[in-house]
Amino acid sequence: MRICVVALGKIGLPLAVQFARKGHRVVGADVNERVVADVNAGREPFPGEADLGRYLAETVGDGRLTATADTAAAVAESEAVVVVVPLFVDEAGTPDFGWMDAATRAIAEGLRPGTLVSYETTLPVGTTRDRWAPMLAEGSGLAAGTDFHLVFSPERVLTGRVFADLRRYPKLVGGLDDASARHGVTFYERVLDFDERPDLDRPNGVWDLGSAEAAELAKLAETTYRDVNIGLANQFARYADTVGVDVGKVIEACNTQPYSHIHRPGIAVGGHCIPVYPRMYLWNDPDATVVRAARDANAAMPAYAAGLLADAYGDLTGAPVLVLGAAYRGGVKETAFSGVFPTVEALRARGAVPYVSDPMYTPEELDALGLPPHRGEPVTAAIVQADHAEYRTLGSSDFPGVKVLVDGRRVTDPARWTGADRVVIGAPAENVPGEGTGSAR
Repeated sequence: MRICVVALGKIGLPLAVQFARKGHRVVGADVNERVVADVNAGREPFPGEADLGRYLAETVGDGRLTATADTAAAVAESEAVVVVVPLFVDEAGTPDFGWMDAATRAIAEGLRPGTLVSYETTLPVGTTRDRWAPMLAEGSGLAAGTDFHLVFSPERVLTGRVFADLRRYPKLVGGLDDASARHGVTFYERVLDFDERPDLDRPNGVWDLGSAEAAELAKLAETTYRDVNIGLANQFARYADTVGVDVGKVIEACNTQPYSHIHRPGIAVGGHCIPVYPRMYLWNDPDATVVRAARDANAAMPAYAAGLLADAYGDLTGAPVLVLGAAYRGGVKETAFSGVFPTVEALRARGAVPYVSDPMYTPEELDALGLPPHRGEPVTAAIVQADHAEYRTLGSSDFPGVKVLVDGRRVTDPARWTGADRVVIGAPAENVPGEGTGSAR
């Protein structure tokens, strides 16, 4: 097949490479000329995606994958178009369709009869049918579901392990109509591979959910579930703090029962998905009180962590505090909705002088993100915000001036922090030994 992938970001580029590795001719379209140049040169435009560099060089080298900034021209030469353009929402959950509208108009300009268009960007329920179908039809002069096929098929992968996740999970497809769904299922069966999953009660592979709306809701539901689950875990952790119980042991015990799947509590929920899609769901369903309460609970955790630090340290006015981790999760160079931003603000609100360090970012990169980089200044307290593997071996000897450490991710080794009070969200003092000068629980 001839395939166009629109937007060569951290999901779109691995998808384009995957399709090309299956033997198809793929053109990636992106408005960023630097990304286009990098891809055509076989260079990774961003770091951290397992196997991407090797696979990219391989598929570009043999001519199966090319890139262009001309979306309409790429679509005109393609039998299938996969759209992975970002959709942004504000704090109220209102979507900003600007980038996706522009991309959809460009797709419509090049759309030919018989083409399959698949949107993989997470969308509010109803968007494929009510927004994209009319826009594509108007711009192309073709009838959706008759002259061209339209499906929604959500991406279900994590950056850093996209190729593995593409094999691991069923691919969900929802069509505008039955014919669109059949074309969508056939397409994904030809471009993806799937691992055997004996734990599933249905075979792994491509699943037709019956409608575009069902597929849209499936993506929002599975991600919103995670946010609600984490919100519940954070509520348990905050209560555990008041009664001197280690919530980690409680959750571990609960999850030995097959109907309990409680997630881990922590300082923040970040990334492109978990903190964003519940707000998108609320845009569809504003009466979803459980979803709203969980989102509020998770959003309050950075300020709660700063409060734990103040309880153990004392007055933070003028105190230099190091925030360890700018990334939203360990091992990934990405700050989308990272907890680092509200953590820094919560520290400033208490009069502290915050600094940020991260093994994946240079001081100059942190400065460009609006974060105060740590350049070796003395600090007397620290908060772990990201669960980078490097933090497992840090200890008091690395930060001799630190009196109190708040570990927001349960990643540090208590044996290495004998020179400071170590505070863990949802853990009592006897489980986090320390010899510092603060009053850690």
